[in-house]
Amino acid sequence: MLKYYEVENFRSFKNKTTFSLEKTNYKVLEETNTVRGLLKGVLFVGANASGKSGALLPVKLLLDMLFGKAEIPFEMYHCLFSMNPAVSMRFVFDIKGSEIDYSIKYHNDGSAIHELLKVDEETVLERENSYAKVSLTDQKEYTDIQLNTLFLREIYFNTRFRGHQVLQEWFSFLSASIYLDLYTRRASVYRASGIELRKYLEEKGTDEINQFFEEYNFGQRVEYGMTSTGKVAAFFGEDKHIFMKRNGINEPILLEMESTGTQNLLNLLPAFFHCTHKGGLLILDEFSSGFHNDLEKLLIRYFMKYSTNAQMLFVTHSTNLLSSSILRPDQLYTVEFGEEGSRIKRFSDEKPREAQNMEKMYLGGVFGGLPRYEN
Repeated sequence: MLKYYEVENFRSFKNKTTFSLEKTNYKVLEETNTVRGLLKGVLFVGANASGKSGALLPVKLLLDMLFGKAEIPFEMYHCLFSMNPAVSMRFVFDIKGSEIDYSIKYHNDGSAIHELLKVDEETVLERENSYAKVSLTDQKEYTDIQLNTLFLREIYFNTRFRGHQVLQEWFSFLSASIYLDLYTRRASVYRASGIELRKYLEEKGTDEINQFFEEYNFGQRVEYGMTSTGKVAAFFGEDKHIFMKRNGINEPILLEMESTGTQNLLNLLPAFFHCTHKGGLLILDEFSSGFHNDLEKLLIRYFMKYSTNAQMLFVTHSTNLLSSSILRPDQLYTVEFGEEGSRIKRFSDEKPREAQNMEKMYLGGVFGGLPRYEN
């Protein structure tokens, strides 16, 4: 699982910034929201254009570079208001008690790149531009490496880390990860399968979703097929459709005719169930798109309760989630943009008591991250 990640000169984060998922001394929600000393997720809140989505992007970029397109879009992630051409990222994971420390530093014009991978403080891969030394393969030195790709990716695809169980477990965790932007409904799926809603319904049917709806009293259920009938309405066709039926009415409603919140929920649930049960990182931008406050609370509590090897990184504007009955103070970050770019503040840095109302404290300016509009 992810312990922390650091960036410098990355998008709006000009200065070195560390995002920690290591738990602090708080005892609240320890049994549900933490595992082996790590947090099961962190939430970013702040004004529009403060850098909240940018706080998620380093992790997404790592996943994209390792499992998506091979070429690195260097210029897209450089801080636009910095004269320093170098972008730095560092990711530290705990994988079954072993620490994996992987860092990348590159120039925004693609002229230079450095990679360093350590396992339990032992260097196993070090790359400087086109040259690399590796202890993971029989060949110990490599030359003529392409500058626009990660050498770690190349080693993985060529060897699958044969004989290195910790690294295999690390990549298994990473590849199970999913990124979703609930506003645009864009998804990035790496090695997980059956996450797109229709494919999920084709492979697994509607049982898991309907059991979730029934258990938590949603008052509706989903159907998937070419036909769906009620007492008044009926649909028949050659193609399969997704229908919603409300309890007590039982008339089929095409998903496309449902609310934005219902559509977003249905598109989220396959990824949500996957990461909860199988692990990985669930990265959610615009989490609050169309959701009622109580639905947001339900989804977070469900994830924290049932996930064992998964973490959720998410962005929202819903301040009602800033509650120690839902998330711990060390799971909450504000993001604020100033003259030096984006900066973050962890609620736990202010040492709020568990009984204090963190939403009121945030709205009162204690943690920063508030817009400065005039009345």
